Amino acid sequence: MHGILAALQTTFKIYRYQLTQRIFCFYSVAMDAELKSLEQKINQVAEYCQRLRADNHQLRQQLASALNENQRLEQKIDSATSRLENLLNQLPEEDA
Repeated sequence: MHGILAALQTTFKIYRYQLTQRIFCFYSVAMDAELKSLEQKINQVAEYCQRLRADNHQLRQQLASALNENQRLEQKIDSATSRLENLLNQLPEEDA
């Protein structure tokens, strides 16, 4: 009986080791594939962030340019309005 018990313990140890080794092997391959997939996704997000930063920078420059142009045009309108008011004040008043 002692020999059978020893044989069973040895068998379970070998079987458990082989089972663990197999699971570890598959786990490692699956984990490696998942990590590579996550790495690719992180790289894509990083590239996307860089593109968004570049786009944001370009849009800020365009906005600054548009605001400067708007200010220039407002000054031009104010100047034209002042000249028109001066011309209207120089016209003789008509008696109705």
